[in-house]
Parts: sequence; structure tokens; C-alpha cells
Amino acid sequence: MNKKDLRKKYKALRQQLSKEQIEDKSLAIANRLLSLDVWGQTYFHLFLTIEEQKEMDTEFILQILAGKDKEIVVAKSNFETLEMTNFLLTDNTKFQKNDYNIYEPVDGIEVPTAKIDVVFVPLLAYDTKGNRVGYGKGFYDTFLSKCKEDVIKIGLSFFEPEAAIDDVSETDIGLDYCVTPMTVYSFR
Repeated sequence: MNKKDLRKKYKALRQQLSKEQIEDKSLAIANRLLSLDVWGQTYFHLFLTIEEQKEMDTEFILQILAGKDKEIVVAKSNFETLEMTNFLLTDNTKFQKNDYNIYEPVDGIEVPTAKIDVVFVPLLAYDTKGNRVGYGKGFYDTFLSKCKEDVIKIGLSFFEPEAAIDDVSETDIGLDYCVTPMTVYSFR
């Protein structure tokens, strides 16, 4: 299936999920993350949930990271350049919703991309090779291309993988893992 069709399919599947299902699946994903060998790392980049898109609730992961005393990095998107600026999440971080209903830090302590060890990557769909489909703007492919070579890329999905994404391009950055409520897929 191509990316356009996958976006349509998985947006529709998400819309069928109740608030309770999203919460249960999100908690299961967060618990499954604990089995990964990533907790010795320091800087974790986490996306903040877009509730209107029925994304995974990342609050559970936020709690795990805070409990493990990790440095949590959140992004602010620039829709003109399609790039993200990364900020350290602190007690003083103030947020506002942008035009796409994404909570973003207003300002704060900027974190260089080279410092980030682990990235939790939002996605709509992915395949058995670790290719992913996002919303189509390329924010994460641009961001991941600037990260250090050994950054750990972890997709989070309510659903199982597709056999293949037909129109993967050279600029698409693949995942190292994808975590679902049922299992952890490794693509390393």
C-alpha cells in the first residue's frame, strides 16, 4: 500500500477507538517499553499527544521518564522550514497549542540535536522493515537525519505492521523498534 492510502486507513482506524481503548493501549505500550534496553541513555525526545488525531497518550511515557530521572526533550515545530527546535522539559516549561493542535513549548533551554539519545517517533503506520508513515510533512525525517548516527528510534503504534510500504523514499528514516500494546518489533 502507498503512504497516502495508509494515512487514510490508519486515521480511520484511530477514529474508531474510544477514549478508554486509547488509554488502555497507551498504558500497555508504555509498560512494554520497559523491556527495551534503552534506559541507560540520558536524553529522551518525546512527542506530545495530539488528542484530536487520537494519538497514543504519551503521558504514561512521560511519567516513566520522570521516574527514571531522564532528561526529557520536547519539540517546537516551524511549519515554514518544516524543522523542529528541541527544548528541555523543566518545571518552568510553558506550553501553548499551535494551529495543528500540537502542544509546544513557548521557549526554554534549547537542546542540541546531537545530545539526543532516544527518539519516540509518532507514526500512522509502519511496515515489517521499520519504514514508517507519518502525517506527510517530513518533520521527523528531517529531524532524525540531523541526529547522531546511533540515536535509537522507537515508533509507537496501536496497530500491527503492514507487510510493506510501496513508496518509501531515500529521505525516509527507518525505525529501530516499534512498540505496540502486544509486542516489540525490532528492525536493527
